[in-house]
Amino acid sequence: MRKFNIRKVLDGLTAVSAVASASSAAQQQQAGNRETEIQETLQSEHFQLCKTVRHGFPYQPSALAFDPVQKILAIGTQTGALRLFGRPGVECYCQHDSGAAVIQLQFLINEGALVSALADDTLHLWNLRQKRPAILHSLKFNRERITFCHLPFQSKWLYVGTERGNIHIVNVESFTLSGYVIMWNKAIELSSKSHPGPIVHISDNPMDEGKLLIGFESGTVVLWDLKSKKADYRYTHDEAIHSVAWHHEGKQFVCSHSDGTLTIWNVKSPTKPFQTITPHGKQLKDGKKPEPCKPILKVEYKTTRSGEPFIILSGGLSYDTVGRRPCLTVMHGKSTAVLEMDYSIVDFLTLCETPYPNDFQEPYAVVVLLEKDLVLIDLAQNGYPIFENPYPLTIHESPVTCCEYFADCPVDLIPALYSVGARQKRQGYSKKEWPISGGNWGLITQSYPEIIITGHADGSIKFWDASAITLQVLYKLKTAKVFEKSRNKDDRPNTDIVDEDPYAIQIISWCPESRMLCIAGVSAHVIIYRFSKQEVTTEVIPMLEVRLLYEINDVETPDGEQVPPLPTPGTGSNPQSIVPQSHPSTSSSSSDGLRDNVPCLKVKNSPLKQSPGYQIELVIQLVWVSGEPPQQITSLAVNSAYGLVVFGNCNGIAMVDYLQKTVLLNLGTVELYGSNDPYRREPRSPRKTRQPSGGLCDINEGTVVPEDRCKSPTSDVKDNSFSRSRSSSVTSIDKESREAISALHFCETFTRKADTSPSPCLWVGTTLGTVLVIVLNLPPAGEQRLLQPVIVSPSGTILRLKGAILRMAFLDTTGSLVPPAHEPWREHNVPEDKDDKDKSKKRRPVSVSPSSSQEISENQYAVICSEKQAKIISLPAQNCIYKQNITETSFVLRGDIVSLSNSICLACFCANGHIMTFSLPSLRPLLDVYYLPLTNMRIARTFCFTNNGQALYLVSPTEIQRLTYSQETCENLQEMLGELFTPVETPEAPNRGFFKGLFGGGAQSLDREELFGESASGKASRSLAQHIPGPGGIEGVKGAASGVVGELARARLALDERGQKLGELEEKTAAMLYSADSFSKHAHEMMLKYKDKKWYQF
Repeated sequence: MRKFNIRKVLDGLTAVSAVASASSAAQQQQAGNRETEIQETLQSEHFQLCKTVRHGFPYQPSALAFDPVQKILAIGTQTGALRLFGRPGVECYCQHDSGAAVIQLQFLINEGALVSALADDTLHLWNLRQKRPAILHSLKFNRERITFCHLPFQSKWLYVGTERGNIHIVNVESFTLSGYVIMWNKAIELSSKSHPGPIVHISDNPMDEGKLLIGFESGTVVLWDLKSKKADYRYTHDEAIHSVAWHHEGKQFVCSHSDGTLTIWNVKSPTKPFQTITPHGKQLKDGKKPEPCKPILKVEYKTTRSGEPFIILSGGLSYDTVGRRPCLTVMHGKSTAVLEMDYSIVDFLTLCETPYPNDFQEPYAVVVLLEKDLVLIDLAQNGYPIFENPYPLTIHESPVTCCEYFADCPVDLIPALYSVGARQKRQGYSKKEWPISGGNWGLITQSYPEIIITGHADGSIKFWDASAITLQVLYKLKTAKVFEKSRNKDDRPNTDIVDEDPYAIQIISWCPESRMLCIAGVSAHVIIYRFSKQEVTTEVIPMLEVRLLYEINDVETPDGEQVPPLPTPGTGSNPQSIVPQSHPSTSSSSSDGLRDNVPCLKVKNSPLKQSPGYQIELVIQLVWVSGEPPQQITSLAVNSAYGLVVFGNCNGIAMVDYLQKTVLLNLGTVELYGSNDPYRREPRSPRKTRQPSGGLCDINEGTVVPEDRCKSPTSDVKDNSFSRSRSSSVTSIDKESREAISALHFCETFTRKADTSPSPCLWVGTTLGTVLVIVLNLPPAGEQRLLQPVIVSPSGTILRLKGAILRMAFLDTTGSLVPPAHEPWREHNVPEDKDDKDKSKKRRPVSVSPSSSQEISENQYAVICSEKQAKIISLPAQNCIYKQNITETSFVLRGDIVSLSNSICLACFCANGHIMTFSLPSLRPLLDVYYLPLTNMRIARTFCFTNNGQALYLVSPTEIQRLTYSQETCENLQEMLGELFTPVETPEAPNRGFFKGLFGGGAQSLDREELFGESASGKASRSLAQHIPGPGGIEGVKGAASGVVGELARARLALDERGQKLGELEEKTAAMLYSADSFSKHAHEMMLKYKDKKWYQF
């Protein structure tokens, strides 16, 4: 453990990056200060960066596969990603290095392996028997393009069809090519004069593995005899083929075509189809052919023992169904059900009871992969209801615009959010268990609650339980329902400052302890919410309108200004009529016809029923000013102990008392400085009248019409320049580079150098690197807090850093974090009894600051992080004692002060892709890893660090990537990850029956080794494909050699011996797992916690 001594820094003994610049400042500290020693326990070995899990819907999906024995689903994407799903809570993400699109996936059923075919003509064998799947082998085709693959059940020979119409055969054990090739010209011979097109389908006859059905795109189908190496039958049709499916008895197959027809063929009648169906075609009179429809992209033909077969297809709608949504059609006997989907269908698979293609299939569900969703349809229930999806795939339901991450939350929060969210669940789902149930959960080594909050483009906010590397939605809040919605575009008020998504969430400020929530939206609106378990109806929605104006004036000294008297609460007839202004207001349409004093959105004036959960406390909107729209809000903070919310933009800052529903502060950024402004600014528009604001605002009930502006508000101010000492450059203040408020932090600390004790205040950071301090004078708690005004005044304290201020925090004299004061949550919608009222009068806000209980003379340390550097300022002396230049050539996108291993550090993510951590207070560099360059604004908008070494960002529009920078979490990650592969006995093959065995007619097996092995077929051309060993690791290769298709017979014998025990174990395990609810993952911790208690103490 290393001790850092501030005196040693002064003597230059400790080598910190900026001691030279810091020591002169630090020597000015009062000589009376006693030596302060702060122990720093964090060392670089506590840090390691690694990805943990990826949540959400796979972005741009392109392929789908299912293992019917292991019950694992695989999805491939256009960016080469592979997502594997088992039982809820078992998920895995892998990535092909090339980033090429996945065109097809094939499980080696019940072998713990998967083959992926990519658009760059590579095949890869994945080992799923390890927690992080890895590639064992790859095969790169050089001369031909892969179009379709087929791996028969329990076979080690993979058929690979190509664009040229040829079929090659790959041994999946060694990933080498067989010399056996089916050439297109040999397959079609003289049946067609032209090339039949690429291979679109390959499958073996369910009853005879020696017969291979080959579908060519042009419409030709060939039944190939593998032993005699010639075609048995050729079936020609004049419409292009998209897919083919067998009847399980091997006597019939069905093809889907580009004109919306299905042709059913008898195997032994190749001259014409046995039947032609147009599922969505209008049957015309006079026996004419129905009108052509859109292509049927895929068809599946599934049989049942007890009834009619199912024919399931995607596409095929008639061309006159304009605007109709994509459909899946289920034909069962005489009934046809058309199931509409929200997005276009990428692929679908029918889930069946048996993995054997030559048995009755008994389909029970259809998994439909859509462009932006995954849907499972229950085939066994009337009406084909869908299953409730337990995976967190709805992150992108509306595009994510911002997110926040909270680790180590109060333990009662997740149950509270879950209970109000449970009422929002839709009804009408299938009653059955989710059928994708493979894999096993990992061990829970992290027991602290974690919550992720996502803000969305439609104004909704979602709370997610993110504990223990899982993700589950808890509660959804729709912030837009407080506003009137325009019926159509013509109705829309032209006050909108954004064309689309006027309710989009930009900033979320949340206090987990008090459960107060505050959001800032894109239409310059702020809404404050309280959490309640009671339903209420709000007759009138409390609302304030704020006129925040950007005005540069000749610098006036504050001495001559008259501070306007503070308004007393209740001067307006109701909060609705209050329009706070720090500058004279104009009417809603000023004399020159410019829009004025109107907000961008219209708040509903009818009573609003509010369900249990988050309920509106106050809506605040910025208004148009003389034809100029309000600028978007750039920073936001709420404090439950003070009852205040503050927000700022490039025009200035506003503070609102949400308990009294009044505006306390409404200042242009320039006015915050008073006479201390370090910048030379020229007046933007001279005005004859000057309304002094002096740190407060005046609230006019009526509207005042001032004289017209001298200068057109639309004229820009690029000619006005000012100089600043950031990089000795001259920058013009225009709309883009005005000094905006970039960071806000409520705290209880020393506001001025002469202070002897900490007091409530607000620290304000700007984009020009300035930190200003505003003093808060709060009335006593209880009734007085609602009657007496809060007095706010600038302290005169100004601190400077290089780059825009991002984050501020405070440490006590021991180096511990001083969290902002907060009020514990209590139910507001229940009338208090007398005892509670007395208690609430005495209740003081909880300030967890250790300094308040220690000697008054003890100091604090401000931690300030900007885009370029971090500084530690000693308070109240205001000396910079440590400084670290984080980056010279780039800039910090996100900086957070977080706790880790019972200590704290500063974590930063830079635009150049580096993730860095620094010790506090000495700012020693502890971690610097190049992780991810800033490729788009989505990452910048969503990256956030939180406690215990956790971080996340939106890696694609639909997925959250979580990562850790904690060495301990990296070490435990292997245990926490779920297992995809579990030993399961393969179901017994269907019984052939006595007569079929005696006279033949059952399934014919084939010795493929004899046909495709090197001794029979010779070696394949070396130039055709190149074998690449995978990085799967030696233990992966061993596992694959014995388990992944290698020595199948020996493995099955061993399984048979243990089959009975395994069967019993599986049944018990399944029963136990099904009885567990969504919180079962915490059961072990709960048991340990309560093991010594009697049952009645729970």
